[in-house]
Amino acid sequence: MILLSFDWMLAVEKLILIAVIILASLGIALYTTFAERKVAAILQDRRGPNRAGPFGLLQPLADGLKLFFKEDLIPNNSNKFLFILGPALAMTAALMTCAVVPFGDKAEVFGRTVTLQIADVNIGILYVFAVVSLGVYGIMIGGWASNNKFSLIAALRGASQAISYELAMGLSLIAVLMITGTLQLGEIVKQQMSGQWNIVYQPLGFLIFFICALAECNRTPFDLPEAENELNFGYHQEYSSMKMGFYLFAEYVNMIISSAVMATLFFGGYDLPFLDESTLPVNIAAIIGVATLLTKIVIFLFVFMWIRWTIPRFRYDQLMNLGWKKMIPLALANMLLTGAVILWLGK
Repeated sequence: MILLSFDWMLAVEKLILIAVIILASLGIALYTTFAERKVAAILQDRRGPNRAGPFGLLQPLADGLKLFFKEDLIPNNSNKFLFILGPALAMTAALMTCAVVPFGDKAEVFGRTVTLQIADVNIGILYVFAVVSLGVYGIMIGGWASNNKFSLIAALRGASQAISYELAMGLSLIAVLMITGTLQLGEIVKQQMSGQWNIVYQPLGFLIFFICALAECNRTPFDLPEAENELNFGYHQEYSSMKMGFYLFAEYVNMIISSAVMATLFFGGYDLPFLDESTLPVNIAAIIGVATLLTKIVIFLFVFMWIRWTIPRFRYDQLMNLGWKKMIPLALANMLLTGAVILWLGK
């Protein structure tokens, strides 16, 4: 008989880390909505939200309470089970992605060494792609279950858009994996800490990945599933209260996780340039690493918002042409060029 040992302390550490990361993601997503409105106000020469609390800082809490206390409506002719499942699936998929993102190296807590990553699996980036693909089902199910033709059209748009741009995103990522030789996000960060950031070797790969991330998050100029002037509102037209809130939160959480993945793959993750973290105390290095990654995430979020309030929305045929006729050929060319350079340098 074989007895399997179970480390209860490790399980508790991981559960606490999961709770901290999820709550932090929701808190950041809450205030990302506030930041988006402020950035929009600055770009449009307005004041933005400034009534609720000092400088309007309590506006996200007011918006959250408004969603909680709104009447929760379910259309009579909808599929009620799938109508509820859609936003739940979108939110769950968005939060699951953070499981493999390394938010730092290690920290000392009550004499134990805690790794600041929920799961450093050896197929980390494939896990990210698998979970992100599940988010498409949240959009499709919500749009179809609403029994509304505009919602269904928006859901079909969202699904075809996500599938189209996931191909180019995956191909751009292959070039990075050819350089690093691993799928583990933690190992990719450590390789960049001991050498150059991958953005030095893969500027085109990063540009393709970033454009595809905009499309995956349904952000302008790729927000065709939510085109109000064409579809009334989008795939979540029939939703209200916190079901609507789940869809909105999922979009912002996806933005945060996309920013974290781009920072991890191309900009060294939690690595602070010109600083040797090995010379610092463990907890100081952990705090600096987490703060560094959060700073990079905030910069990417600002770029997301800047683009939204600067570039007009594409037509749908332009969106599909860009994905299939521009992004995929560019990603294939980048992959072949990277392979050729690796073989040439290897000789």
